[in-house]
Formats: sequence, structure tokens, C-alpha cells
Amino acid sequence: MRCAVEEEIHLPDISFCRVCENAYGINRGVYNTIDEYFYLRGHRDIVRRRKLILSFLHFIGETPVKLNKKSCYKFGHGGLIEKLDAFTNTRLS
Repeated sequence: MRCAVEEEIHLPDISFCRVCENAYGINRGVYNTIDEYFYLRGHRDIVRRRKLILSFLHFIGETPVKLNKKSCYKFGHGGLIEKLDAFTNTRLS
């Protein structure tokens, strides 16, 4: 039997996005930006990319981030890409 994370990464896109929203407080727009960031950097395999997305969301969960009243991450202008770059530089190099 596969663990919950293994099951989650195989969900349809909208369902996986909801998992990210419920567990990490990111909206679909942020999810799409993260997904596109990894895709454009050569991570074409959807399973690998979703594992990277979850790893990144865990990474930002370890660092202080401002939450708004809806408990969603707020990155500010360019903040999401800065966090993605920091993740890429520390975890993928």
C-alpha cells in the first residue's frame, strides 16, 4: 500500500491543487506559478514535479512567511520567485 503522499501526487490536477491549498494555504494561481517554474527548469515528469512542489511547500513552511486572514501565503511582488530560487539553490544544487 502506498503512503498518502504517493496517492496525492497521482490525483487529477485540480484535486492535487486543493491538497496544496488545504495543507499549505496556497491558491491555484500560486500553485500554477510553482508548477510552471519547475516545468520551465526542465522538470517535465509530472510525478517528479509534484514531489518538488510538495518539497518546496514544506521548505517555505519552515521559514517565516506572512499569512493573511484567509491563512494563505503572501509573498509580495517577486517574493514567490525569490523563494523558489532559494529552494532551488539550497535543495537542488
